[in-house]
Amino acid sequence: MKKFITFMTILSLLASCGKSSDKGELVGVKGAKWHPEKPYGMALVPGGAFIMGKADEDVAGVQDAQTKTVTVRSFYMDETEITNSEYRQFVEWVKDSTIRMKLAILADETGTKPGSDGKGKGKNSGSIGDFAFNDADPEKMTAYDKYMYDNYYSIGTAEDPYAGRKLNRKIKLIKDPKLYPDEYYTEVMDSMYIPIEEAYNGLRTIDVEKLKFRYSWMDIQAAAKAKVGKRKDFIRNEEVKVYPDTTVWIKDFAYSYNEPMHNDYFWHKAYGDYPVVGVKWTQAKAFCAWRTLNKNTYIKSKKSGRDLINSFRLPTEAEWEYAARGGLESATYPWGGPYTKSDRGCFLANFKPNRGDYAADEALYTVEAKSYEPNGYNLYNMAGNVSEWTDSSYDPNAYEYVSTMNPNVLDASNKRKVVRGGSWKDVAYFLQVSTRDYEYADSARSYIGFRTVQDYMGVQTTANGTGRANRGR
Repeated sequence: MKKFITFMTILSLLASCGKSSDKGELVGVKGAKWHPEKPYGMALVPGGAFIMGKADEDVAGVQDAQTKTVTVRSFYMDETEITNSEYRQFVEWVKDSTIRMKLAILADETGTKPGSDGKGKGKNSGSIGDFAFNDADPEKMTAYDKYMYDNYYSIGTAEDPYAGRKLNRKIKLIKDPKLYPDEYYTEVMDSMYIPIEEAYNGLRTIDVEKLKFRYSWMDIQAAAKAKVGKRKDFIRNEEVKVYPDTTVWIKDFAYSYNEPMHNDYFWHKAYGDYPVVGVKWTQAKAFCAWRTLNKNTYIKSKKSGRDLINSFRLPTEAEWEYAARGGLESATYPWGGPYTKSDRGCFLANFKPNRGDYAADEALYTVEAKSYEPNGYNLYNMAGNVSEWTDSSYDPNAYEYVSTMNPNVLDASNKRKVVRGGSWKDVAYFLQVSTRDYEYADSARSYIGFRTVQDYMGVQTTANGTGRANRGR
């Protein structure tokens, strides 16, 4: 009787394994619905077609690329240019990571945990000066964590023995020198500052040359062109110094007194909401990679089952011009045109009017990123304030000349990247939505900033089927 019961149990289990709720129909994979959310501080630019290029006579005689009809898919774009405060968040993240990595490496090499009493004890023991796995008990690791630790995190790579190791971010760094717990901690923190013999007026500042962001990306264009090749052949590893070049205020205008802007513009809170400048194209690309990483790291830390976001990136030239037009056909400026003043005689953007009277529009340099009226897509300063990097390479004879994103493998002509929108130091011609200009990818200017975009893939849906999205800033 027992054998019969056992046989029937096994038979029922086998039968249940063959059952499926799809009833044999093509219903798709369960849980495959996309539930994103509207990115913070961004506006949706609905896709469509438009005539790209000059809609009027070529008064300046630049004989740039001819007009053509371009179709653009929907995407999100930052409502404002990336501000000093937002970019400082990137710089601070890199600084924090650099310090933690130095502490962890020192702990690994010396066998001493900075912040402890030298015996692995103390209030900071096993926290600040460790990689995330250093304190983990192998007996308590999941099978996945133990496998990854044994095969990757504990051995690294030939180029970087610490590659892949996770940093411990649970404990806040100690920033007050009076509270440094030991000599090891002090040694690491001291290494982050310029040498004492280079300090002036008794002030030692962070050595910004050490603030580097490393990331990887797939060169899809190279992969598409290649007939053969492995995935690793198209992976590009980048290391970018992230701190803006504040000396651009001096270099760009040799005969002006711009020392106050050099001294205060990026770091002072008074300029927090002003657009960041002195950022190279390569740094803008690194910012996009960090912003994607930062958001996805947060999502994974919550373990809520939310989908990871798709990447932030720089807009293409076509996307930028389409967004700048704000839905207006054949407009000269983002507000329409053809004038740069309102019917009340007020300037509609920050630029150089009246033959060089920079202050005529009540702005000597840049203004806050959320100044003047937004265009039809709720985007601010798409004309004036600072010019903006795009992802596209510049060719005077054609639009959207795109090549590999790595400027280190490009010839000089392809290192020219399109900048759009005009700036505080430009005449009105450069504010026109169709005017093209360029700068070299490895150059930084006091009048070039950027904003990011993200591909639109729908908005999160509520229970009743209606669209729901977070509001902007």
